[in-house]
Amino acid sequence: MAEAKEKKWYVVRAVSGQENKVKDYIEKEIEYLGLQDAIDQVLVPTEKVIQIRNGKKVNKERVYFPGYVMIQANIAGEIPHIIKGINGVIGFLGETKGGDPVPLRKSEVNRMLGKVDELSVKADNVAIPFTIGETIKVIDGPFNGFNGTVEKINEEKRKLEVMVKIFGRKTPLELSYMQVEKV
Repeated sequence: MAEAKEKKWYVVRAVSGQENKVKDYIEKEIEYLGLQDAIDQVLVPTEKVIQIRNGKKVNKERVYFPGYVMIQANIAGEIPHIIKGINGVIGFLGETKGGDPVPLRKSEVNRMLGKVDELSVKADNVAIPFTIGETIKVIDGPFNGFNGTVEKINEEKRKLEVMVKIFGRKTPLELSYMQVEKV
């Protein structure tokens, strides 16, 4: 029995836009060939982004490094050939012609994985789409349909203080970014 070596991280280049498919293919192939001992995990670093579509908040996952799939494995023997043979895989990052794939340095791995952790923590990373003094329209809540002026922006809470004219009187409202849209 071969002694268990510490598995290293490698970057597999994949056809852009097919990273998750490639990840599934690799996982299925490994399972099919019974090589689960050689490969610990296959990872597609993604970040959560919030898009506003038709006034609705839509959470989407965006691939953070398009065209790259990270793989923690003990790359030896036929494994590089198996992975390279998978549909959508272009090859390993940093490999020399005919040479072995080059593993990532510990600092690079920590940076990439740290980035993934960091992104999952600050998932609501949306640029502030409003400016003070701008006229907005309320699209959600009891004041739906009213127009108002942005008075203050609270980035941390992701809220706006909006001055809305209700029955001829200016009234301050605290609304979230998602409750208003530009006029």
